[in-house]
Amino acid sequence: MATDIETKLRAPDAYAVARKTLEIMERNKVWPTPQNYELWAHFVCDPTGLLAKEIGRILSEGGIFTDGACDELAAAHLGPGKLTEQIQDTGDALTKELDSVSQAIKSAQKLSEAYGVTLEYASKSLGDDQVDLRETVENLAEATRRIQDENRVLETRLSDSNLEVTRLRLHLEQVRRDATTDGLTNLANRKAFDVEFQRMHGDSKVEGHALTLALLDIDHFKTFNDTWGHQTGDQVLRFVAGVIGNAGNAPRLAARYGGEEFALLFPGESSEQAYEVLEKIRIEVASRILKRRSTNEDLGAITLSAGVAELAEGESAHELLERADAALYVSKKSGRNQVTRSETIG
Repeated sequence: MATDIETKLRAPDAYAVARKTLEIMERNKVWPTPQNYELWAHFVCDPTGLLAKEIGRILSEGGIFTDGACDELAAAHLGPGKLTEQIQDTGDALTKELDSVSQAIKSAQKLSEAYGVTLEYASKSLGDDQVDLRETVENLAEATRRIQDENRVLETRLSDSNLEVTRLRLHLEQVRRDATTDGLTNLANRKAFDVEFQRMHGDSKVEGHALTLALLDIDHFKTFNDTWGHQTGDQVLRFVAGVIGNAGNAPRLAARYGGEEFALLFPGESSEQAYEVLEKIRIEVASRILKRRSTNEDLGAITLSAGVAELAEGESAHELLERADAALYVSKKSGRNQVTRSETIG
């Protein structure tokens, strides 16, 4: 059952809620991450709740909402990822609002101009023996000019609203990107992968086209991290993610699946086609000799292992994932730095 807050964020006043939430966040210099947006949406929608009271207390004491402070509030008061759909809904509501404002401006201009032109033409067309009627039309024309003046004021106000809605939409687009992007690698995160995997699986079932899933893992990454440190490990993750991401352009999807593990979805492609792509990724990664940025020391070669599986008839998404993971396990056990197709496992 939806909570009162979720219901409100789905309601027609979602735009007002989003605007107030983002204004308060901006005033308190809070970066609009998905978690922070959720915190302050609760503050706006449930002003008498425990979270709102705690935020109010911090505000009254002149506290600063650092990332750490927001993390502590989220850990104490929020469940994980409750408002992902609401953030999407709010963004969609703002998009519709912006389109509506733009159309209102255009319609007001066209209607006003056409009305004025029509009346002025009628006024000029009247003969001298129809003075009363001409005066009537001139009065109407004068009224129209006044309406046009008022419309210009309205247009200015609508333009201001248009700019404000645009600003809010950009804020929410950033929130939306943050909600679906891994911060270290800039690939899709696990949440985005799960959503797209289910969608692609459903599309494949309905439309009958192929769907192939690959899981990739950096070999001996824990040992590498222990030897060189986490900062250098992050450098390696970004490098590998860059190579995988270059091969994962739409309609494919490249994601960081977790830790040093990545996933690639290939809608409409067979496991043979995906295998060729994965081999190119593996070879490119292994061919590079990386250097530690801080000291310029050689880090040696980085290698990848991968497992790939193509959706079988009647197979669930979970079963496909298990087969790809089993193929990855075979690659690891067979010496690493290789790609294994599930269909070739005996």
